[in-house]
Amino acid sequence: MSNRPELLAPPEIFYDDSEARKYTSSSRIIDIQARLSERALELLALPVDGIPRLLLDIGCGSGLSGETLTENGHQWIGLDISQSMLNIASEREVEGDLLLGDMGQGLALRPGIIDGAISISAVQWLCNADKSSHEPRLRLKAFFGSLYRCLARGARAVFQVYPENIAQRELILRCAMHAGFAGGVVMDYPHSTKSRKEYLVLTCGPPSISTAVPRGKGEDGESCSEDGK
Repeated sequence: MSNRPELLAPPEIFYDDSEARKYTSSSRIIDIQARLSERALELLALPVDGIPRLLLDIGCGSGLSGETLTENGHQWIGLDISQSMLNIASEREVEGDLLLGDMGQGLALRPGIIDGAISISAVQWLCNADKSSHEPRLRLKAFFGSLYRCLARGARAVFQVYPENIAQRELILRCAMHAGFAGGVVMDYPHSTKSRKEYLVLTCGPPSISTAVPRGKGEDGESCSEDGK
């Protein structure tokens, strides 16, 4: 991606009132967000028992991904650093509870209350040092440590990410593992430049809980491993 927004400005500045409205009014963006959110929810592998879960949407923006959670019968809390995005989410009367905050400073939520978490195109922002006080490794450590604490044991967190390079992917994954998570990367359509999507699928809990990483989708819609086999 030649014009990655995280390289242009910090998120709370990049997503100002104008950019937030433009983002939310794009039919292309709305469609992409819906598809990515549906896939993230699928990878969460929540029990199919008709019981609504309390989910966390990290980098919720104007609530596009949260609407997918609502449509699937779940309650959710949305966190974002852009006040402009949250203002639009409020205008759109999304059904989630909205919180203004910087995920790189940790999540101020009570331990064990969240049944699952998703994040669409947000976590890679933590790899940038937008301020002199920002150190990516420490911000990722604060984020994953606090996320681990607020998740119920056995819960999953699924992050759709666009790492800039292999080093970024490894940094994100390493910090997640150090926080206590188990899991790895799920790659959908690994051989397609246009359709290729990357998800970090993490499980919170002791070794007795199944932490197997799901298989990604291949070019024909069937499951495939990260190497496409």
